[in-house]
Amino acid sequence: MSFTIQQITEPISESQLDELSETLIEAVAGGGSISFMHPVSTDLAESFWRGISAGVARGERALLVAVDDADRIVGTVQVVLSQPENQPHRADVAKLMVHPRARRQGIAEALVREIETVAKAAGKSVLTLDTETGATAERLYKRLGWTVSGTIPDYALLPHGGLCSTTIFYKAI
Repeated sequence: MSFTIQQITEPISESQLDELSETLIEAVAGGGSISFMHPVSTDLAESFWRGISAGVARGERALLVAVDDADRIVGTVQVVLSQPENQPHRADVAKLMVHPRARRQGIAEALVREIETVAKAAGKSVLTLDTETGATAERLYKRLGWTVSGTIPDYALLPHGGLCSTTIFYKAI
C-alpha cells in the first residue's frame, strides 16, 4: 500500500469526517488506548472530530492524515500547539492512530516524523506525549529518538476495561 501524509488546514469534509471516525472507532475496537472506551459510537467519534476541526481552525492544533492510494484516510496524528503563556516553545503530540487495515506499512512512523516537522515549523522546540506502557507505539517512539521521562502506574482504563500504565515521552526538535 502506498500512502501520502497531508495536513488538514480547512474544516474537515463529510467524507473526511466519516473516514476519521471509522479510523477512531476501529483503533479503539482494536485496543488502542486513545482516551475512548469500546465501543465508540459514530456520534461520539464525529463529535470528537468536529471539535478537533474547530481547534485546527482556531490555530490551536495541527492535524495530519495518512491517505492511501484510494484516497482514503488510514491514519492520523495531531500536535497541540496552544500552550500556557510560559510554555510557548512546547507542544503535545496526541491521538496517533492507524486504521487496522493499514497497519505495518510505516504509516505511524511517517506521521510522527511529519508531525515533528510541522511542530518545528510552528516554532516549537520541545514535544511531549504519553502512550500506553508496553504498547507498540512505545517502541516506535523509542526507535524515533524520543526520551522516556517516566511512567505513571494505573493511569487510564484500556478500551475493553482494566487499568494500564502510561509512559511519558519528550523530544527536543
